[in-house]
Amino acid sequence: MYIGIDHGTTAMRFASEEAEFKISRENARTFTIRDLERLCPLGEIDGVAVCYSMGDGISAITDIRKVENRGIVSREGAGKHIGGGTRVYDEIARSGLPAVVVPGLHRGSPTDPRFKAYSHQASPEKIGIVYAVARDLGGDLVVCDTSSNTVTLLVTGGLLTGAFDACIFAPGTQHGALDVDAIRKVDRGEWTANEAFLSAGVDYSVPEEHRVAALTMFAAMECAAMLLLNPDAKVALAGSMGPVLAAGVEGLLGRPVAVYDEWCAARGLVRIARDVFTGKREILGLAVDL
Repeated sequence: MYIGIDHGTTAMRFASEEAEFKISRENARTFTIRDLERLCPLGEIDGVAVCYSMGDGISAITDIRKVENRGIVSREGAGKHIGGGTRVYDEIARSGLPAVVVPGLHRGSPTDPRFKAYSHQASPEKIGIVYAVARDLGGDLVVCDTSSNTVTLLVTGGLLTGAFDACIFAPGTQHGALDVDAIRKVDRGEWTANEAFLSAGVDYSVPEEHRVAALTMFAAMECAAMLLLNPDAKVALAGSMGPVLAAGVEGLLGRPVAVYDEWCAARGLVRIARDVFTGKREILGLAVDL
């Protein structure tokens, strides 16, 4: 049995090939390895694929025993720091179960060099989403994951081309890029840059009656930007806002949009674990280091 663990913005999602469950990141602070028995007996686990934070300290899908500092450069940066993801990662590492850590996309990743204008492109669970979608739609994809934040990835010929991270382009409901007003507040010391990021979503910046329309427009714009590089790519939306935005994004892009639910990342990570521990040595262009 193979397990995928999605370190999401608000929850940790755990999946096997037959079952799944989720817990809030706050409640994950009391996670123990025995919690995985909700999926299957521990003795039946053949491999785990786990995510942690930005995943910017590694560029390959790496045996957890080889990973330093949980695969990140620093815990400082954009995002909430709660402790649940740390607890889950450390429990998996201590368990002795066969496990790999999935990287994020960053300047050390084998993506198109032009995307490396920015230090970070996508966090590790997005790789799970793309891997799940690629199984259905093939190797030319634009995948937009939109919920608390919005991240869009491009796959060309089965290889990850690049991505727009949450603090670069389209806002989500909670988080987004720092605009001029936010930068001024940071400079005045009214909040930190991270606090500004956590308050840059449309729930803070746009009147309620216009929020869905704003998210729809920006999600479609990110997808359209990626389609410049691969005009024949199929488009998919994931995340809690995906179903809400789908019809509007289809209208703006003038093409069909596939929609995936909140379990997409965890299910994709299950497939990564299975493929890696049965011999595959490359996933979407990312090397495997066991």
